[in-house]
Amino acid sequence: MPKKLTITLDDSVYDGLYRVVGPRRISRFIERLVRPHVLDLDAAYAEMAQDQDREADALAWSDALIGDAAGGDDEAR
Repeated sequence: MPKKLTITLDDSVYDGLYRVVGPRRISRFIERLVRPHVLDLDAAYAEMAQDQDREADALAWSDALIGDAAGGDDEAR
């Protein structure tokens, strides 16, 4: 089901869209531009989450960062 969205554009950008894309076609044009950037990301993240080795590496990396932030190393900085 389509959703209505209000966006704010600079006058020159709107005028360019109106002139190049045409009235009543701007929404479709913007959706076609945005769609691959938001829908493809969901699939890519789901695929990455299935990679057990990658997830283990990511967990080890984040655990190491937490140790650094907690001051786990007493060396002078």
